[in-house]
Amino acid sequence: MDPLSSISDELAEINGQIADIFRALSNGFQKLEKIKDANRQSRQLEELTEKMRECKRLIKEFDGEVKNMEGRNDPNTNKMLNEKRQSLVKELNSYVALKKQHQANLENNKRVDLFDGPSEGFGEDNGLLASSMTNQQLMDNGNQMMDETDQAIERSKKVVHETINVGTETAASLKAQTEQMNRIVNELDSIHFSIKKASQLVKEIGRQVATDKCIMALLFLIVIGVVVIIIVKLVHPGNKDIRDIPGLAPPAQTRRLLWNAT
Repeated sequence: MDPLSSISDELAEINGQIADIFRALSNGFQKLEKIKDANRQSRQLEELTEKMRECKRLIKEFDGEVKNMEGRNDPNTNKMLNEKRQSLVKELNSYVALKKQHQANLENNKRVDLFDGPSEGFGEDNGLLASSMTNQQLMDNGNQMMDETDQAIERSKKVVHETINVGTETAASLKAQTEQMNRIVNELDSIHFSIKKASQLVKEIGRQVATDKCIMALLFLIVIGVVVIIIVKLVHPGNKDIRDIPGLAPPAQTRRLLWNAT
C-alpha cells in the first residue's frame, strides 16, 4: 500500500501515475538500445519525450499539492514529502540525461531542447529543483546565467556591428557602380551622337563625289566631242557641216574696199 494514501488520496494517485510513466520510460529506453534504424530511434525518442513532458506536469501537480498541505502536516510529514518530491525530480532528470545522450549520438552531438526552452527536465532554472538548492548555489547559478546573458548580448552586438559594416560597404559599392553606369551611359550617348554626325558627313561627301563625277563625265564628253570634230575637220576639210565652228571654218575671202577698186 502506498504510504502517501494515508496522507492524501490525490498525492497517492499522482504518485501512482508518475510511477507508471517511470516504468514506461525504463522499458522505452531499453527498447531504444535494441533499435538500429535512425528513423525508428528518432520516433522512439519523440515518444519518450512526450512521456517525460507528462511526468513533468504531474510532478508540478505533486509539488503544488505538497505546498498546499504544508500548513496542515507535521514537520516530519513535510520533510518526507519534500524528499519524495526531490527523488521524483532526480529520477526524471536521470531519464532526461539518458535522452540527451541518445539524442547526441543520433544527431552528431547536437543537443536539442526537450521542453521548448533552453533547458530540459528540471534544470537549474526550474522551480522544483531551485527550491531544494542552497542560497549560494542559487547565487552561483544566477551569476552564471547573467554571464551567459552578457556574452549572448556581446555576440549580438558584434553581429549587429558587422551587419552595419557590411551594409555600409554594400551601399558604397552600389553608389560607385551607379556612378560608373551613369558615366557609361553618357559615353554611349556621346558615341551615338558622333556616329550620327559621321553618318551625315559621309552622306554629304557621297553626294559631292557623285556631283563631281557627273561634272567630270560631262567635261570628258565635251573634250571627246571637240577632239572628234577636229579629227573630222582634218580628214574632210571641205565638209560644210562643221564650217561654222569657231576656229575650224575655212578663212573668209578678203573683201576689197570700194576706194581701192578705183
